[in-house]
Amino acid sequence: MGVEIERKFLVVGDGWRGLAQGEVMRQGYIPTQDARTVRVRRAGDRAYLTLKGPAVGLVRPEFEYPIPVEDAESILATLCTPPLVEKTRYRLPLGAVVWEIDEFWGDNQGLIVAEVELNSPDQPVDLPEWIGAEVTADPRYQNSNLARRPFLTWAH
Repeated sequence: MGVEIERKFLVVGDGWRGLAQGEVMRQGYIPTQDARTVRVRRAGDRAYLTLKGPAVGLVRPEFEYPIPVEDAESILATLCTPPLVEKTRYRLPLGAVVWEIDEFWGDNQGLIVAEVELNSPDQPVDLPEWIGAEVTADPRYQNSNLARRPFLTWAH
């Protein structure tokens, strides 16, 4: 079984900029019940269908499968509930981990979040100076919830 173990943080500085290449992503969500997620993602010239289950602490089941780009575009246009989540993802290897920094645009413009995937929930992580508050436990920052309630609709 595939699993995802990750921590998520707000980004507070620009020290990461220029250290990694970005890739534009568009993703949408097919409505589900409970804490289950069905995501379709277009990333450059690739596309994926991802199924995620409810989290227990930092760990949640995750299954991801490549799909044809044409299928992804059709699913995004016809089956996913708007709005789509649009972002540029930057991958930055630092020490023993790879940081993924998501700079959102569209309905989530202004939000920048960094996440790090771990091998175990208790794996120590050195936090770079541009890392701010941890938001792992805050469901508002899950991409599936950003599709339902975009960042621009939050009271700031």
